[in-house]
Amino acid sequence: MRNHRDIKERIIKLFFSATSVTALVILVGIFLFLFITGIQAFGQITPAEFFLGSEWNPNAYEEPKWGILSLIIGTLMITIGALIMAIPVGLASAIYIAEIADSKTKEILKPVIEMIAGIPSVVLGLIGIVFLSPLIANFFGLNHGLNAFTSSAIVGIMVLPTIISISEDVLTSLPNEFREASLALGATKWQMIRMTLFPAALSGIAAAVMLGLGRAVGETMVVLMVAGNALAMPLSFFDPVRPMTANIAIEIKEVVKGSLHYETLFAIGFVLFIMTFIVNFISDIVIEKEMRKYKW
Repeated sequence: MRNHRDIKERIIKLFFSATSVTALVILVGIFLFLFITGIQAFGQITPAEFFLGSEWNPNAYEEPKWGILSLIIGTLMITIGALIMAIPVGLASAIYIAEIADSKTKEILKPVIEMIAGIPSVVLGLIGIVFLSPLIANFFGLNHGLNAFTSSAIVGIMVLPTIISISEDVLTSLPNEFREASLALGATKWQMIRMTLFPAALSGIAAAVMLGLGRAVGETMVVLMVAGNALAMPLSFFDPVRPMTANIAIEIKEVVKGSLHYETLFAIGFVLFIMTFIVNFISDIVIEKEMRKYKW
């Protein structure tokens, strides 16, 4: 019996080890594929032209332009705008669910928030085009509402479940001694949340925001539908933009494999990969640090 149990445990251990190694191999494979394909573009264009050039026009007849600065700025505008909208709502919701709402309300709110994460991005894009875009255009007196602001609002909705769920877990997992000691010293419930729980959970909340940032940077379908897809350098949040993800999705189906245009699109993909990898790596470090701090 014992030998049979040991064999079963070894098989299970081998299965999970193989799964972890497979995931690592896939990640490294994606990295190498993007790097090897994208780096070839710099044989014909300089890194300065690629990263600092403000004009992207690969199909220009006389002199193609390969600058992705406007694409990077469009991506950052949407990402920053989404976080500005999502962070206050997300943190307020997490505090309410973790510390204020009764158990019955929690049982209703948590599944609803998780359902938001399951809504297909194309559906949110349709809502942005049909409902939110005209609303923003009318409210701000714009010609149309397909711009960075509209995209930020929709992407902000998409990152809300990440920020709310992780922040709520962080607050809930704090030791009860924090609450008891604060209340025993005469603090009100709001003072206890603001001056004791929130500072203690700050690094975990920061990790939640970082994960939301990674989600926002990599979003494709929504920004493809509602950002306006303009290649010009944006001057405000009400200008149409084309983020890097949308640019790849629009142009990759039209390029010749092995061409300079093809290679530059993979170079853009590599830049996106590095950006999201760094964001997720930092958030994992912050979460691990928080877990060690409070021995969760």
